[in-house]
Amino acid sequence: MDRVYFDNSATTRLDDRVLEAMRPYFLDKYGNASSLHSFGHDAYDAMEVARSQVAAAINVPPKDIIFTSGGTESDNLALQGAAFANASRGKHIITTSIEHHAVLHTCQFLENQGFKVTYLPVDSEGFVSDEDLKEAITPETTLVSVIMANNEIGTIQRIKDLAEIANDSNILFMTDAVQAITKMPVDVEKLNVDMLTMSAHKFHGPKGIGALYLRRGVKLRPLMYGGGHERGLRSSTENIPGMVGMGKAIELGIAEMDDNVDQMRRIRDHLIDLTLSKVPRSYINGPKGEERLCNNANFRFDYIEGEGMVLLLDLKGIAASTGSACSTKSLEPSHVLRSLGLRHEQCHGSLRLSLSRYNTMEEANYFIETIPQVIERLRMMSPLGEGVSYDVSAV
Repeated sequence: MDRVYFDNSATTRLDDRVLEAMRPYFLDKYGNASSLHSFGHDAYDAMEVARSQVAAAINVPPKDIIFTSGGTESDNLALQGAAFANASRGKHIITTSIEHHAVLHTCQFLENQGFKVTYLPVDSEGFVSDEDLKEAITPETTLVSVIMANNEIGTIQRIKDLAEIANDSNILFMTDAVQAITKMPVDVEKLNVDMLTMSAHKFHGPKGIGALYLRRGVKLRPLMYGGGHERGLRSSTENIPGMVGMGKAIELGIAEMDDNVDQMRRIRDHLIDLTLSKVPRSYINGPKGEERLCNNANFRFDYIEGEGMVLLLDLKGIAASTGSACSTKSLEPSHVLRSLGLRHEQCHGSLRLSLSRYNTMEEANYFIETIPQVIERLRMMSPLGEGVSYDVSAV
């Protein structure tokens, strides 16, 4: 096969239907949504349709959706905004050790601003304990942030239970749902979270656009000041093509979710089962079954260095990752895998495959044919242990 893209947790291809929906707002209806003339009215109307599409996808009122430039800005606005707006009540924040860097680095910034942050541990499959959260809460706690579905190992947290613990103590609860949207049902009214973040390019929408769900009545301090756009929380001329694209992408993703999830889950399970059976000393990182994202397979191989694995797979036309896309240029082991209790050398032998609705079983079989050869070649050269040779002719 020419090229196989198994790195959809990093970004996804734009849906053709999304591109068509966006096109008029680049070429014909290019007005500023704040302008009074008809060009401005067209842009404003398109923005509000998109807001309604995003809101409907997670079952919230449209007015509770704040458009941003993506997941990172949404996480920053929620965390910094809530921390500073509620600092008079307390300056203690609780999060987890396996959050995306957009959350972890923001928490580190807040620590430098005088806030105290507790980083909850996880078990060997990446789950947060209800009891650990209860024990971490203090009278100074104002915010809890727990990722809904992990970007590296696919662990789906029990957000409803965790949010209930925070709500019982009158503490704000935020969840990063960037990887979850369109890959599992996300109903904010059932989850009872106060803030939720998302990013369009993770579900076949355009890059550079995201959103924050903000429950009405929750106070935030803005990150930017200017014209007072987005309820005064995100001043900037609105990215109308991006908003239109995000609205269309999430609408399509929700409408087609059942079929897409079933397809991705079948391919994921096929990849996991055959890779583990055909490659000696291979393991799966994270949970199995329903508590794992439908599109995520994260492997660990003994005596392997992940960068070499990714590069050799790329030579075979297969795009994969050896950790989160934001940290692949770092020699530091994945903080998520370290949090599972894995040693440095085990973390460095990891490989993440992440699927989309465009992937096929034929592509999965090509990977299964290719990976034993890649692993054997790297193990024969490995300084980590004795070369392990085995017969790949049966693949």
